[in-house]
Amino acid sequence: MNIVITGAARGIGKAIATKFAAEGHTLFLCSRSIDTLQATADELKKKYTSADIHLMKADLSDKKQTEKFANWCLQIAIPDILINNAGGFTPGNILDEPDGSLENMINNNLYSAYYLTKYLAPQMKIKRSGHIFNICSIAALQAYNDGGSYSISKFAMNGFSQNLRHELKEHNIKVTAIFPGAVFTDSWEGFDNSSNRIMEATDVANVIFACTQLSPAAVPEEIILRPQLGDL
Repeated sequence: MNIVITGAARGIGKAIATKFAAEGHTLFLCSRSIDTLQATADELKKKYTSADIHLMKADLSDKKQTEKFANWCLQIAIPDILINNAGGFTPGNILDEPDGSLENMINNNLYSAYYLTKYLAPQMKIKRSGHIFNICSIAALQAYNDGGSYSISKFAMNGFSQNLRHELKEHNIKVTAIFPGAVFTDSWEGFDNSSNRIMEATDVANVIFACTQLSPAAVPEEIILRPQLGDL
C-alpha cells in the first residue's frame, strides 16, 4: 500500500512509519527537519529492506509547502492511507498566551491536515478506496489547564474529522479520528516512565495498523487512547 505520513521524523509519526515499513509498504514521509527525517528514513531502509521509502522536507503549516508535498506524492502514486499526524503543542491559557498563539496552533494542527486532505482525497475518491487517519488528542474532547489555543485547534481537528467522515463514506473512503492521551515522546523529555505511567508511541502505531486490517465493511470512527491509570 501507498501510505502518506506527516510529521514522520520522530515520536508518533516515526512509530507509525516503522510499523508500516516492517510490513513492506511504500511510505511517503515529510517533516520540517530534513536531517532528522533523513536519519529516520535511513534507519528504516536499513532495517526493513522490502519497504519503499520516499521523503520530503515540508512545513505543512505553510499552504504552499503542503500543496508541493501533495503534488510530489501524487506524481508517484495515489495514497491508500493518509495519516495526518503533523502538528505542534504550545501550552498556555487563552487570556495569558501571546498574540498569534491561536493562529500558530490552527496553522500547525488544523490547516496542515485540512489542506493536505483537500489535495490528496480527490484522487482517492476517483479510486474509490482509502483510509484517512487524523491524529487529534484528548485535548479535542475536554478543556484542561494550559490547554488554550492548542486545545481549540484540536477541537477544530475533531470537527474536521467528523465532517470528513460524513462526506467521504459514500465514496468508500474510511476516516478515523485518534484521540491519544499522554504519549512518551520528545515533549516528555526527562520524564521517568519506568513505571509505564504514560503510553508509548508504538501503542498509537499499533492501533492505527490494526484499523487497516478490518474488512471493507468496518470503520472505527473514533478511538480514544489513555494511559491505564488515566490522564496526568
